[in-house]
Amino acid sequence: MPYLAHTANLQLAGFVFATVGWVLCSITTGLVQWRVWHVDNSTIITSGIAWIGIWRTCFFSDVLVSPKLETMYCQEFSVTDSFVPREIFVAQGLMLVAMILGAMGKTACAFGLKNIYQGSSHVSIIHYWFTAGGTLNLLSSISILISVAWNMHSVVSNFSISFPSTFNMPSIPQKQEVGDAISLGIVSAILLFMSGIFLLCYKLPPFLDHKTHIRLEESVFCESQSVNSKVVEKSGTFVSLKISANPTLNCDGITNEAFVWEIEEKL
Repeated sequence: MPYLAHTANLQLAGFVFATVGWVLCSITTGLVQWRVWHVDNSTIITSGIAWIGIWRTCFFSDVLVSPKLETMYCQEFSVTDSFVPREIFVAQGLMLVAMILGAMGKTACAFGLKNIYQGSSHVSIIHYWFTAGGTLNLLSSISILISVAWNMHSVVSNFSISFPSTFNMPSIPQKQEVGDAISLGIVSAILLFMSGIFLLCYKLPPFLDHKTHIRLEESVFCESQSVNSKVVEKSGTFVSLKISANPTLNCDGITNEAFVWEIEEKL
């Protein structure tokens, strides 16, 4: 009979994928490199490159910050700013939702694994923990994909953003490229999606029987005497009770009290 823990190898891998995906999602949310703008006027933006994230925009400037280009000049924006385009507005909300859903999915998966590896009297709830975790991870993955796909479309279409004058940013770049944050977000979404599929694939093994029963496994006969071994299975724990006769057992009807009792417990 296989151990219950042997049935959750795929789900353990799903937990690892969910953890890595959630960390990458958090990093993606905070990065500013969602869009890379190349600008013509390098008077203020000295490096000629500006980075636009979903929370702020940054660039190097000899005039505003550091003549050695060691420190970025950043301006933050939020959903209350009227110039923020819809794709950034939606991404702000969805990435936060994705982080929350991913954390909840990881927690549900952890509870499922805990019930498997530490044992539980309610084995049937393991399936529900993995189902909940898988569903939450899939929703988190979808939220990330919507955010990064919409912003990638804006970059490919070279959409403009009407920044206010205080941002020292042009409304239209010479050209723009997809930033590393979007690539990282795609990897995060893939990992969370795979994790969700792995968790949803879990099924309780068919050998689990929550009723206690005793069955006769084998008998050792010595003329008119017999010594039986019995197998007891209870709550997913397999206990084998073996009774074997001493080699000096007399088969002439004389009872020998020397028996060897061996109890093996397999979890």
